[in-house]
Amino acid sequence: MYMKLFHKNDESFICENCNSSVDTLKYSSRDHCNHCLYSKHVDINPGDRLNNCKGLLAPIGIEKFKDTYKIVYRCKKCNQIHKNIMAIDDNMDKIIEISKAPSNY
Repeated sequence: MYMKLFHKNDESFICENCNSSVDTLKYSSRDHCNHCLYSKHVDINPGDRLNNCKGLLAPIGIEKFKDTYKIVYRCKKCNQIHKNIMAIDDNMDKIIEISKAPSNY
């Protein structure tokens, strides 16, 4: 049986790391703060909001992915590694800063 793994869930929110207001993405699901790049460990599969951890996901690296990049995260609560595709409005200064940091994963 086919199971859909991506659930569009594009909601605005207040970032729990930097307290910035984060608008919807419009073209996909918003899954991280475009200001500080932090995310929250809420999904098992993208957009499903079924993960009970709810820890903050700290950005620790950048990886090339097709014609874009993924932000690599480590959960501050459970230590799991998680990856999200970079959004078009992400803070490029933060992306560059993270990409220059030594690998933490």
